[in-house]
Amino acid sequence: MGIVRYTLETLPPIGKEDLDRANSIKDEDIDYSDIPEITDFSKFRPWDHRDMFKPAKIAVTCKLDADIVAWLKQDGKGYQTRMNSILREVMVHAQ
Repeated sequence: MGIVRYTLETLPPIGKEDLDRANSIKDEDIDYSDIPEITDFSKFRPWDHRDMFKPAKIAVTCKLDADIVAWLKQDGKGYQTRMNSILREVMVHAQ
């Protein structure tokens, strides 16, 4: 079978049987094993491709341990973005 492509306008309608089957599946029974885990959120920018809120940036001054700064800078340019991503991930998990 070849690749089948649909647009939003050409999608076939979803039947009641399909909806009933999808609604009968429990969340814990869904197999996610073939989906890779996303662990690098440093380049995740949902607002670049959608009409989403882009958080405002503010400048702050803080003192960090030298080894933490060295670790953030070891991959080169973008260490502040990496720091922001790490803090955002911690914030999201804390909520």
